[in-house]
This record gives sequence, C-alpha cells and structure tokens, in this order.
Amino acid sequence: MNSSYDAVVIGGGSAGLSGALMLARSRRSVLVIDAGRPRNAPAEGVHGLLGREGTPPGELLERGRAEVVGYGGQVVTGEVTAVHAQKPGFVVTLADGSSVAARRLLVTAGLVDELPDVPGLRERWGGDVLHCPYCHGWEVRDRAIGVLATGPMSVHQALLLRQWSQDVTYFPHTGAEPDAEQAEQLAARGIRIVRGEVTALEPLEIIGGRTLGVRLADGRSISREAVAVAPRMVARAGFLTDLGLRAVDHQSGMGQHIPADAVGRTEVPGVWVAGNVTDLSAQVHTAAAQGAVAGAQINAELVAEETRDAVAEHRAQGAVSSGA
Repeated sequence: MNSSYDAVVIGGGSAGLSGALMLARSRRSVLVIDAGRPRNAPAEGVHGLLGREGTPPGELLERGRAEVVGYGGQVVTGEVTAVHAQKPGFVVTLADGSSVAARRLLVTAGLVDELPDVPGLRERWGGDVLHCPYCHGWEVRDRAIGVLATGPMSVHQALLLRQWSQDVTYFPHTGAEPDAEQAEQLAARGIRIVRGEVTALEPLEIIGGRTLGVRLADGRSISREAVAVAPRMVARAGFLTDLGLRAVDHQSGMGQHIPADAVGRTEVPGVWVAGNVTDLSAQVHTAAAQGAVAGAQINAELVAEETRDAVAEHRAQGAVSSGA
C-alpha cells in the first residue's frame, strides 16, 4: 500500500469494485481493502446480472479485481478495524496494525445475515435454503417450497415465491401469526399454513433424490424441496463508530443499515456508502450500479475541491503580481 490515496474503498464486492473502477478510470489513486468474506460465496452463480447470468460469484470478483488493477487501482486483502478523521480526510487502520490515509471513503463492506437458530439451516444456506426469490426463484421453480417466518417480511416472501411454484407452505414458527388480511391473502393464493415451532431441517431420502424435512416440535416432518428464510440483515459498519456513523434500524424491519442519500452520501462529509451496507435488499447488479454512482460522485467532489484550491492559489498569485 501507499501511504495515502484519493479514495479508499472498504469492501471488495460488486459495489466496492465498481466504485473503484469508476475512480481508477477517473485517474484517481484508489485502494480497495477487502476482508475476503463475500456474502454470496455459497451461491453457485449470480443471477439477474445482464451479460453475466450464472457466473460463479468468485469468478465475477476475480474479473472485477483485474479490471480495477488494470486501470492503476490497488486491491489488498485485509480487515479494517477503525477509521478516524484527520485534516484533510481520514486514517484507515487495519487489523495487522498498518494504516493508510484517504481523502474520501467509500464503504461497501456489505452485511451479515443473522439466521434463525434452527439445526440444519446454516449449513444449507445458499443451497436448498435460500432467501431472495429473484436470486433463486427460477432454480426452485415448480418445487415444494417452505417459508420459515422470521419477521415482518416473511408473508411477503411467501407471496412472492408463489409466482415460481404452486406448492408453497408457510411456517409461522415462533413468530407472530399472520393477521386476518395476511391469512386471507395466503389462503387465496393456495399457500398452506403449518403451525408449530420448527426444531430442525433434516435431509430426507426419497425415490429419485433427496429433499428436506421440516421437523416440528410435535414430531411432524413436512417434506419440502427448498426452504426460504428472511434473515435479519445487519450492516458491517462497526469500524465507523469513531466517525459517529452507526447502523440504524431499517424502516422495513429487515435489519440495520447506514443511511445515505440517493447517490450514497452519508451524514459525515467525505464518507460514501454503496451496496448492502446501506441498501439491505440490493442484488449484485444494484450494488454495482450504486458503487459506480458513488465513485463518480466522489470524483466530482474532489474535482470541485481541487478547483476551489486552484482558484484560491490563482488569486493569490495574481495579488502578488499586482503588488509587484
């Protein structure tokens, strides 16, 4: 790493690499610091990304890193532990004790999925246990799908998945029962409600393959081929505490995020965010677009700053010439 950069990007997913690419192509010195824990690592492929449909997540990131480096950007593996303000800009500290200065920050560290404590669920996450209908709905089309309720968006998730399959079962689990309107919606769409605490997801052997058994506390096991879960999503943003930036509850009830305006500008001057750290439901293509927008805005802000400085220097030189 160099000692300082125009911009440091914290997080090397689609949002961070896209922002870094925009900055590098703007002839900015840019460093991407990536902890190497992409949220979509368990998925077999990225879906809904025009021109890259089905690309394995790791391959997509490899391409992105190569593109950033190709334009002069730098990408390093490391974990950011703290960020402090200084004049001008910021100091970013890594877990190995090293630090680097930045005029601007683009935070794209993503989020952590907090999953229900149900045995057998976590190890199947990203496979036959899924969360996003638009990411995985096609892959489980016409299959028997279960929806394990975890919060206020679970009924909505079940109604969405009904678009991909006629066989959807809703498990309220330990959460609140659907209200009267929600129950009517589920019934109208032919979505069965199976009440009782879910105690485990178990592999079942069936003729011609394998499926999942949703085990209930009363001993019943409901066979499903895929189970959808809406995790609580929490932004990775603890390292921003010293700047006064903290993750807050999202209005949807889905988790916590760092608020920002439409182009990624936070309430702390010089700090920008993009991707899942601010938009909990952003898919890969959405996050990449947000990163590109934030990168362009950062460059524009730096240009404006440099222009003000140049004008001030120009005026000072003019004053000296006039005095001479």
